[in-house]
Amino acid sequence: MNSALKKCLAVLMVLICAGAALAEERVALVIGNGDYSVAAALPNPVNDATDMTLALENLGFDVMTGLDLNHDDMAALIAAFGEQAKSADVALVFYAGHGFQVSGANYLLPVDGTIASTADVPSQTISMQTVLDALEGAPGLKIIMLDACRDNPFGGNLSDLPDGDDGLARLGSDADLMIVFATQPDNVAYDGVGRNSFFTEAVLSHIFTPGQNISDMMINVRRDVLAATGGRQIPWDSSSLTRQFLFDQSPQTVSEETLLWQVAASGRDPQLLNIYLQRYPEGKHTGSVQAILLSPVTRQSVITSPERAAAQAADLWALARRTRMRQLVEVYLAQYPDGPHAEEAQLLLDSLPRAEDVSPGRICERLATHPGDATANTAGVSLAALAHDASLAINTCRDAIAQSPRLPHYRTLLARAYLARGDYALALEQYEAAAAMGDLRALFSLGVLYETGTGVDRDFERAVSFYKQSADGGLPDAQVNLALEFYAGQNIAQDRQMAVELMQQAAAQGHRLALFNLGAFSLENLGDTPAAALGFFERAGVAGHARGYYLAATILDDGEIMPKAATRASQLLLMGIAEGDSGLVTAFFDEGEAGDWSAETLRSVQTILTAANQYGGPIDGLFNPEMELALVGWRTGGFRADLLFQ
Repeated sequence: MNSALKKCLAVLMVLICAGAALAEERVALVIGNGDYSVAAALPNPVNDATDMTLALENLGFDVMTGLDLNHDDMAALIAAFGEQAKSADVALVFYAGHGFQVSGANYLLPVDGTIASTADVPSQTISMQTVLDALEGAPGLKIIMLDACRDNPFGGNLSDLPDGDDGLARLGSDADLMIVFATQPDNVAYDGVGRNSFFTEAVLSHIFTPGQNISDMMINVRRDVLAATGGRQIPWDSSSLTRQFLFDQSPQTVSEETLLWQVAASGRDPQLLNIYLQRYPEGKHTGSVQAILLSPVTRQSVITSPERAAAQAADLWALARRTRMRQLVEVYLAQYPDGPHAEEAQLLLDSLPRAEDVSPGRICERLATHPGDATANTAGVSLAALAHDASLAINTCRDAIAQSPRLPHYRTLLARAYLARGDYALALEQYEAAAAMGDLRALFSLGVLYETGTGVDRDFERAVSFYKQSADGGLPDAQVNLALEFYAGQNIAQDRQMAVELMQQAAAQGHRLALFNLGAFSLENLGDTPAAALGFFERAGVAGHARGYYLAATILDDGEIMPKAATRASQLLLMGIAEGDSGLVTAFFDEGEAGDWSAETLRSVQTILTAANQYGGPIDGLFNPEMELALVGWRTGGFRADLLFQ
């Protein structure tokens, strides 16, 4: 193993119109029922359906949409969609509204449904079997998304409803069928605290991720919903798909944070650079952003040609659509009012809440979310940063609790705000209240308090008990912490097999550090073979761990564990350079000068940098000052996903 690998172990032009590149016929049925005449009205489903329709249309789907449908209209629309699906390569059904089960059978509720007993259910609802029957003639992939796992809307009126029939029941899975539930079978999902439900918001936040298959998308959706609800709601899916499906077939690219940095740095746009700082105040590119803001180079001096301006517009729209950040959509429309995506951008802007309309829950999340609970919409903040806004966070989190008393998540955030302010007794009180309601982050945080003796007497045995409860509930941070304890064996009995199992559980949720650690474990023949390390490191990179890409590249360049693959090594290396902080460029150059990288890989890197207009030197596989400048340029706005994944 070469020295670069040992050392590491010690520690864009994006294709925009996915629809244009599709060879497959995509159709979708989207229904949102919220304005019920008898059952309780729901605030989110019409918004969920409207926003999903816009997203799916932008992804090349021909969409049939129905809002607040009565029984006959809902049945007719499903039948019509069944006919349309007969020629489709991909047929998708999305339903938001009331749904429930009776004796293991699932039913969706039209807005005029009136049920006094279970005998009324067949005539007053649409059974899920009706939806499945409509898809039976579809020759391609079939995807059903059900954001309908709420409480029985008729409550005690159904006196003959069997006990335990909460949420929706598990469905069978025919060939090439994927069924996605907003939460686990037999469990209840929550309404959102904003425009969308927790589930739909997470789907919308990940559906435009380029090069991401639907299984990986659901891992990200699941992680976001788990974080947003403190583990009270965990989306679930059942799949018998026989091929991968990607909503956005554009080339794989970097994380949203790095993409924002790249777009902002490429144009030296102060407005976009400041949006980055607002969104990621402690981000990995924060230092570089601040350096650019202090430099005399302006946006006008950087964009010198119509082609560059067009590339900037395309990149900005791709970023705005993917992140659903209102500020980015506003910047796009302000800078490109007649741009090719102006109409889509205006529709998207109309669906996004204004700053003055943001709920207390959203403000509480922005101010107090733990970095380990970061989602596509909330970056998370350190305790030190939270201390600066602790009083505001306390007030807004109290309002959020009043708005959503059933969600312990906001009690956990309130506890964290108290902790940041140094009010240990109040923090402990709120953590204990949230933990009693099943909040996983609260359980984990209690473990941290008892392990460190913060505001309580230090009690490591009690800390481990809280960690285990949180890990058993599915919190990745707890699983990773316990795994490292079992691996080291300093505070508890060493059990490396348990360490692997816990790390695997966290990795299954896309936890970047867990994936990275599994790669390191594999190099020790722990849990898997050294050859498996490549896949773990690469997946860690995709999850945002830049050094994961770097180590994967090192393995393919080294050739000791896996056969040498210079082209792939160069691609992964350049992904890592783009995703990481400036220190990775320095590390790569130092190791290259020391002879730790092969000439074949370096020539491939030089070729890609030349195509990206970052390098004008010889393609000789040797390091030189011009190559170092090219790598800095690649990282600072010169990233091109299309040159890496063609």
